[in-house]
Amino acid sequence: MRRNVIETVLGAVVLVAAALFLYFAYSTSQFREVEGYQVTAQFDRIDGIRDGSDVRIGGIKVGSVVSTTLDPKTYLASVTMSISPAYKLPVDTVAEVLSQGLLGNEYMALVPGGSRRMIPPGGRILYTQAPVNIQSLIGKYMFSPHGGAAKGGAGKGSASLPSLPGLAPGPK
Repeated sequence: MRRNVIETVLGAVVLVAAALFLYFAYSTSQFREVEGYQVTAQFDRIDGIRDGSDVRIGGIKVGSVVSTTLDPKTYLASVTMSISPAYKLPVDTVAEVLSQGLLGNEYMALVPGGSRRMIPPGGRILYTQAPVNIQSLIGKYMFSPHGGAAKGGAGKGSASLPSLPGLAPGPK
Protein backbone atom coordinates (compact mmCIF):
# COMPACT_ATOMS: atom_id res chain seq x y z
CA MET A 1 0.00 0.00 0.00
CA ARG A 2 2.83 2.36 0.87
CA ARG A 3 4.34 1.92 -2.62
CA ASN A 4 1.06 3.05 -4.26
CA VAL A 5 1.06 6.28 -2.22
CA ILE A 6 4.65 7.07 -3.19
CA GLU A 7 3.90 6.41 -6.87
CA THR A 8 0.80 8.60 -6.70
CA VAL A 9 2.67 11.50 -5.05
CA LEU A 10 5.54 11.19 -7.52
CA GLY A 11 3.07 11.17 -10.43
CA ALA A 12 1.40 14.32 -9.08
CA VAL A 13 4.80 16.06 -8.79
CA VAL A 14 5.58 15.17 -12.42
CA LEU A 15 2.20 16.51 -13.59
CA VAL A 16 2.69 19.79 -11.67
CA ALA A 17 6.20 20.19 -13.14
CA ALA A 18 4.85 19.54 -16.66
CA ALA A 19 2.05 22.10 -16.13
CA LEU A 20 4.56 24.71 -14.95
CA PHE A 21 6.77 24.01 -17.95
CA LEU A 22 3.84 24.41 -20.37
CA TYR A 23 2.76 27.65 -18.69
CA PHE A 24 6.30 29.04 -18.92
CA ALA A 25 6.64 28.00 -22.56
CA TYR A 26 3.30 29.60 -23.50
CA SER A 27 3.95 32.82 -21.59
CA THR A 28 7.38 33.36 -23.19
CA SER A 29 6.42 32.36 -26.73
CA GLN A 30 4.99 34.65 -29.38
CA PHE A 31 2.30 32.26 -30.60
CA ARG A 32 -0.55 34.46 -29.49
CA GLU A 33 -2.57 36.34 -32.06
CA VAL A 34 -1.88 40.05 -32.12
CA GLU A 35 -4.98 42.17 -31.58
CA GLY A 36 -5.22 45.14 -33.90
CA TYR A 37 -6.50 46.29 -37.24
CA GLN A 38 -6.76 43.95 -40.21
CA VAL A 39 -5.23 44.27 -43.66
CA THR A 40 -5.22 41.84 -46.59
CA ALA A 41 -2.76 40.97 -49.33
CA GLN A 42 -2.98 38.68 -52.36
CA PHE A 43 -0.19 36.37 -53.55
CA ASP A 44 0.43 33.87 -56.35
CA ARG A 45 1.61 31.37 -53.69
CA ILE A 46 1.93 31.45 -49.90
CA ASP A 47 3.92 28.24 -49.31
CA GLY A 48 4.07 27.54 -45.56
CA ILE A 49 1.98 30.49 -44.35
CA ARG A 50 -0.94 29.45 -42.16
CA ASP A 51 -3.26 30.93 -39.57
CA GLY A 52 -1.18 32.19 -36.65
CA SER A 53 2.04 32.75 -38.63
CA ASP A 54 4.06 35.80 -37.59
CA VAL A 55 3.91 39.13 -39.39
CA ARG A 56 7.22 40.97 -38.96
CA ILE A 57 8.79 44.30 -39.82
CA GLY A 58 12.59 44.23 -39.66
CA GLY A 59 12.46 40.86 -37.89
CA ILE A 60 10.21 42.15 -35.08
CA LYS A 61 6.75 40.63 -34.67
CA VAL A 62 4.08 43.28 -35.25
CA GLY A 63 1.14 41.06 -36.09
CA SER A 64 -0.13 37.64 -37.01
CA VAL A 65 -1.91 35.95 -39.89
CA VAL A 66 -5.63 35.65 -39.16
CA SER A 67 -6.77 33.68 -42.20
CA THR A 68 -5.71 32.38 -45.59
CA THR A 69 -8.20 31.82 -48.39
CA LEU A 70 -8.24 31.27 -52.14
CA ASP A 71 -10.02 33.87 -54.25
CA PRO A 72 -12.34 31.82 -56.53
CA LYS A 73 -12.26 34.44 -59.30
CA THR A 74 -8.54 35.20 -59.58
CA TYR A 75 -7.14 32.03 -57.97
CA LEU A 76 -4.84 34.18 -55.87
CA ALA A 77 -4.10 33.33 -52.24
CA SER A 78 -5.59 35.99 -49.98
CA VAL A 79 -3.95 36.53 -46.58
CA THR A 80 -5.67 38.51 -43.82
CA MET A 81 -3.32 39.86 -41.15
CA SER A 82 -3.93 41.51 -37.81
CA ILE A 83 -1.44 44.35 -37.22
CA SER A 84 -0.76 45.95 -33.84
CA PRO A 85 -2.36 49.43 -33.71
CA ALA A 86 1.02 50.88 -32.68
CA TYR A 87 2.23 50.38 -36.27
CA LYS A 88 0.68 52.25 -39.19
CA LEU A 89 1.54 50.90 -42.64
CA PRO A 90 2.15 53.24 -45.61
CA VAL A 91 0.15 52.49 -48.76
CA ASP A 92 3.32 51.48 -50.61
CA THR A 93 4.21 48.73 -48.11
CA VAL A 94 5.47 45.47 -49.66
CA ALA A 95 4.40 42.11 -48.19
CA GLU A 96 6.58 39.07 -48.85
CA VAL A 97 6.76 35.49 -47.62
CA LEU A 98 10.14 34.69 -46.07
CA SER A 99 11.66 31.74 -44.24
CA GLN A 100 13.61 31.79 -40.96
CA GLY A 101 16.24 29.60 -42.58
CA LEU A 102 16.65 26.71 -44.96
CA LEU A 103 14.37 24.50 -42.85
CA GLY A 104 12.72 27.21 -40.72
CA ASN A 105 9.10 28.34 -40.50
CA GLU A 106 7.73 30.81 -43.01
CA TYR A 107 6.52 34.21 -41.92
CA MET A 108 5.03 37.31 -43.50
CA ALA A 109 7.56 40.13 -43.80
CA LEU A 110 6.38 43.69 -44.34
CA VAL A 111 8.66 46.35 -45.81
CA PRO A 112 7.10 49.76 -45.20
CA GLY A 113 7.40 52.29 -47.99
CA GLY A 114 7.89 56.03 -47.79
CA SER A 115 4.38 57.28 -48.51
CA ARG A 116 2.68 59.64 -46.10
CA ARG A 117 -0.71 58.00 -46.75
CA MET A 118 -1.48 55.01 -44.53
CA ILE A 119 -3.44 51.83 -45.21
CA PRO A 120 -6.79 52.13 -43.41
CA PRO A 121 -8.12 49.33 -41.19
CA GLY A 122 -9.63 46.71 -43.48
CA GLY A 123 -7.44 47.98 -46.35
CA ARG A 124 -5.22 46.06 -48.73
CA ILE A 125 -1.48 45.81 -49.29
CA LEU A 126 -1.07 46.25 -53.03
CA TYR A 127 2.55 45.15 -53.50
CA THR A 128 3.38 41.52 -52.75
CA GLN A 129 6.15 39.05 -53.46
CA ALA A 130 5.60 35.28 -53.45
CA PRO A 131 8.15 32.99 -51.76
CA VAL A 132 11.15 31.66 -53.64
CA ASN A 133 10.81 27.93 -54.34
CA ILE A 134 14.24 26.49 -53.45
CA GLN A 135 13.49 23.08 -55.00
CA SER A 136 12.60 24.69 -58.31
CA LEU A 137 15.79 26.76 -58.32
CA ILE A 138 17.95 23.72 -57.61
CA GLY A 139 16.19 21.75 -60.35
CA LYS A 140 16.67 24.54 -62.87
CA TYR A 141 20.37 24.79 -62.04
CA MET A 142 20.94 21.03 -62.10
CA PHE A 143 19.28 20.52 -65.48
CA SER A 144 20.19 23.76 -67.24
CA PRO A 145 22.63 23.69 -70.18
CA HIS A 146 25.17 25.58 -68.06
CA GLY A 147 24.48 23.60 -64.87
CA GLY A 148 26.22 20.65 -63.25
CA ALA A 149 24.57 17.44 -64.50
CA ALA A 150 23.89 18.55 -68.07
CA LYS A 151 27.38 19.80 -68.89
CA GLY A 152 29.87 17.96 -66.71
CA GLY A 153 27.95 14.73 -66.46
CA ALA A 154 26.58 13.18 -63.30
CA GLY A 155 28.98 11.24 -61.13
CA LYS A 156 32.23 12.58 -62.63
CA GLY A 157 32.85 14.88 -59.69
CA SER A 158 32.97 18.00 -61.83
CA ALA A 159 30.49 20.80 -61.57
CA SER A 160 30.59 23.89 -63.68
CA LEU A 161 29.34 27.32 -62.83
CA PRO A 162 27.20 29.28 -65.24
CA SER A 163 29.28 31.57 -67.44
CA LEU A 164 28.92 35.30 -67.09
CA PRO A 165 28.78 37.53 -70.17
CA GLY A 166 32.18 39.04 -70.84
CA LEU A 167 33.92 36.72 -68.37
CA ALA A 168 33.55 33.43 -70.19
CA PRO A 169 36.82 31.79 -71.26
CA GLY A 170 37.23 31.33 -74.96
CA PRO A 171 39.35 32.19 -77.96
CA LYS A 172 40.56 35.75 -78.18
